[in-house]
Amino acid sequence: MKFMDAVEHVFINYAKFDGRARRSEFWLFKLFQFVVMAGLLLFSFTEIGLIMLIIFLLGIFIPSLAVCWRRFHDVGRSGWWYFICWIPVIGWILLVI
Repeated sequence: MKFMDAVEHVFINYAKFDGRARRSEFWLFKLFQFVVMAGLLLFSFTEIGLIMLIIFLLGIFIPSLAVCWRRFHDVGRSGWWYFICWIPVIGWILLVI
């Protein structure tokens, strides 16, 4: 899957929590998030840059949650496993194991 195809597929299925997400779709979308956030963080010292960063984070929350949820389905786990990562240290250890 190509970079823009993966990003487009995530935004088309932005609120779809059932089904599966391929590994390439998940990681290319995370790369998109990282690149855009890094670019916005460079300008976050201004008020407009900070507002743009907040708008981006709010706009990307549901699609990011949905693609993580679908990726958990692809590896054979329930999407509810996503919330385990919110437990400091222990949550990440449980996800890796």
